[in-house]
Amino acid sequence: MSTEVKRDGTEKKKNTKSSNPSEPSTSQTLLSYGVKPYESKADEEYMCKAQLDHFRNLLNIWKNALLQGGDDTIHELKSQAAEVPADVSDQATLEETFALRLRARDREYKLINKIDSSIKLVDSGDYGFCEECGIEIGIRRLEARPTATLCIDCKTLAEVREKQGR
Repeated sequence: MSTEVKRDGTEKKKNTKSSNPSEPSTSQTLLSYGVKPYESKADEEYMCKAQLDHFRNLLNIWKNALLQGGDDTIHELKSQAAEVPADVSDQATLEETFALRLRARDREYKLINKIDSSIKLVDSGDYGFCEECGIEIGIRRLEARPTATLCIDCKTLAEVREKQGR
């Protein structure tokens, strides 16, 4: 067990769990966007200006990559739409491909909205703290999932409740 400090200065015990080895590491996720993992300094306060700048940069790079990918998808769909196949089964396959890509684009659009919300939290100074209990989410968790708004304990509890249909 480790101890985390809430925004109001009180402490909360935190249960630490090992990570899933099949998931990509934090450094792999960051490196895919050309961002190195944040190196905390010994006397550094949580979510200081340097950390907020790091996450603002990461969020903006991620958002721009998604926007560029969306533009590429739109251009690709337009070019494919101009070449309508004569065969009915080929047309059905093309329509299914369009539907899948549009659904993926819709998910990306929702993710861009989450990224924008996270950037607003960075700008207001509220980024990095759990919206449920107020403790620090943690640098490594935020690097793995920069749009996280819950600490790992609150997220786990929310997932359990969701599975139980609450």
